[in-house]
Parts: sequence; C-alpha cells; structure tokens
Amino acid sequence: MYDLAVIGAGPYGLSIASHAAAAGLRTRVLGRPMASWRDHMPRGMFLKSEPWSSNLSDPSGSHTLDAYCAARELRPSHGEPLAISTFTEYGMWFAERAAPPVEERTVTRVSPGRSGFRVETAEGERFSARTVALAVGVMPFLNIPEQLRGLPADRYSHSSSHRDLSRFSGKEVTVVGAGQAALETAALLAEHGARPRLVARAGQLNWNTPPQPLRRGLLRSLREPHSGLGTGWTSWVWSEIPAFVRHLPGDARAHIAATALGPAGAWWLRDRFEQQVPVELGQELLGATEVGDRIRLTLIAPGRAGIRTVETDHVIAATGFTPDLGRLELLDDRLRRSLGTVGRSRSPELNAGFESSYPGLFFAGLLAAPSFGPSMRFVYGATFTAGRLVRGVQRRLTSSRPLRWSRRSCGQGRN
Repeated sequence: MYDLAVIGAGPYGLSIASHAAAAGLRTRVLGRPMASWRDHMPRGMFLKSEPWSSNLSDPSGSHTLDAYCAARELRPSHGEPLAISTFTEYGMWFAERAAPPVEERTVTRVSPGRSGFRVETAEGERFSARTVALAVGVMPFLNIPEQLRGLPADRYSHSSSHRDLSRFSGKEVTVVGAGQAALETAALLAEHGARPRLVARAGQLNWNTPPQPLRRGLLRSLREPHSGLGTGWTSWVWSEIPAFVRHLPGDARAHIAATALGPAGAWWLRDRFEQQVPVELGQELLGATEVGDRIRLTLIAPGRAGIRTVETDHVIAATGFTPDLGRLELLDDRLRRSLGTVGRSRSPELNAGFESSYPGLFFAGLLAAPSFGPSMRFVYGATFTAGRLVRGVQRRLTSSRPLRWSRRSCGQGRN
C-alpha cells in the first residue's frame, strides 16, 4: 500500500512528487515525463512566460530553470523568450534529480478501494494507494468546436496535435482562435511553407506589451507590480495569492478561471505574425463541410447580414482546453459523479490542501483553476500547489476519517 500515487508527470506532477518524497511519503509517480511539452507542441515554439516564472518546485528550491541553464552556460533573461525545447529539457533534468523515479505507464482506472484507491494501468498492473493526486495536464480537456467534429478526422486537428508543422508545407491551413497558440501556430505554419489564414470571433487581436524592467523605481513598482503572470495588480492577485480566490463564491471563481488573462499574443511574436498571416476577425464559425479534397467553412459576422464561405485544405482549432470532470475517463464513474463541483462549472471543489469532496482524492493543474484561479493554468502555479497539496495528503493520512468508498457519497456531486 502506497501513501500517494501521483498520476501525471508534467510540471505539477513532478513538483508534487518532489515534495512528497522529501516528506517521506511512499510515493509512486506514473506518466510520461513532460509529455505535453515533448509530444504536443510544435518545434520552434517559445515560452510565453518569463524564465524566472517558469520553475518547477522542489522543497529546497535548488532545482530551478536558472540552475539548469547555468550548468550549460545558457543565460535565460527577463524579456527574452525561452525556447520550449529548453524548458522541456529542464523538466526532464528535474525529473531525474529532484523527484522519485517516474514510471512511464498509462493509468486507465482510479477507483475506490479498501482504505484508499485501486490504480490500474494499461500494462496490466494493479496496486493500492491511500491517496491519489491527479495532475493529468491539459490533454484530456481539448476544446474542439462542435462545427468541426463532423469532418473526417484527417481534415481537422487541435493545435496541440502537431509536433512538426512541416507536413503542411504548400497547403492552405485555416487556424481558428485568437490566443497565443493560434497566433504562434499560424506564424510557424508560414515559416514552414504553408499558407495560413487566421479566423477569429474576436473583433481585434490583443498583444501583450514588452515586459517592464525588473528593477524600477519604487513608485512605478507600486503602480504596476511584477508577478508570475504579468504586470499589474490584477495579474499580481491571480498570481501571488490564489488562496484568496478560493474564498470567493463558486460561480465567481468559475467565471474568473474561464475569463481572466484572456487570449493575447506575446509581444515578441507580433512582427512575425503580422508580416505573414492574413486575418479574418469578427467571424463566427457556423459550419464545416467536405467539398472534394477541400474543406468549406461557413462564417458569419455577428450583428451583420450575410453569410460567407472560405475553402481550405485543413483546419487547426487553437481553441484551448476546457476543464471538465466528465472527460476524465480514468476516474471511476461513480466516484467522479459523487464529487462536489465549483458553482456551475464541471471542475472539482477543492479545499485549501487541494483535496476534493472525496477523502484522499486530490487534483492539481487545470482542474484546480476554478478553485484557485488562473495561475493553475500556468507552470507558475506549480510552486503554490506542490507543498500545500502534499501537506493536505499528510493531514489526510493522519485523519481519523476513513479512506473508503461509501454508497452514501453517490449522487452528491453536481458535475
């Protein structure tokens, strides 16, 4: 019987595992290390976050991105974008040195068991753990517009589906979305010889401004403080005091998680994008049909008369990720349905230690955003999460409340 099973080995899973090992917990970590970053981001992408806000978390604070780069004579600097390949290599370095060994296994089921949980893997193993931390990243929660789902599977994709965009060389590709993923994917497509077009419902594209210097006068620093999620007091609140967010009403938290820090492109991408990518703004996607070897998209500008169509070879939906317990297929159905949720969202209500309404079941990352705010959507949130979650696990392990399935808990959730 293990004390803790950590499901997922991205920045959150690795950080939690590092703190758990330091606390002396008997821990297993299952998943592909840095899978989203290694397998689902096109080559040539850069981090939007500043290097100093992109650390994984270990209790000593010594396994930082700066420490990794210094040993390799790399010099990540404020205001200079960092290649995602460098960040991915840093995550792998962290996994080897700061966390328990990661077992590259696919968890297929987490279900209630005697005094805890049963964990099953695609490789045929079953084991028991008293507590479970689900840090599954974003890939279970892809958001694909309903209008595209009737197309043949090879005619549309999500922006996270492509490691190599050179396959689209010479093709006309329509990217749907207005955030960083959409803008950078479109720019990279052009740089790989494709003919991209960006279609967005937004009436304008938003671009972040270049970051202010880290060292500034006192008045300027007070007026617009730096934070892990950007400059300004609003970003500072989301970034630095997620515990405050948790005390807001549920529907308010769900709204903040869904809308705060909305779609915007990095300042360093703007010239590359605008020089190469035609844009069609204020266009809502009504439908998509296959016409010969092409895709016909039907668009409408809200509030205006007239519908128009455009044709393309492929559609990439850069439409983000939607936290939704219903998509977490590895979690036992009865257990999933029993969980309390945040307001009218489909995300679990979590206590201060990231524990759900079912004792011993913890969540980290995107599914925690409606409880703790938008920092949970970013690597920066791993530092806030890891130590608190592990302390929550320790409290649960010493609690007198039994860790076992009860039929009375069925049907109490709202997800």
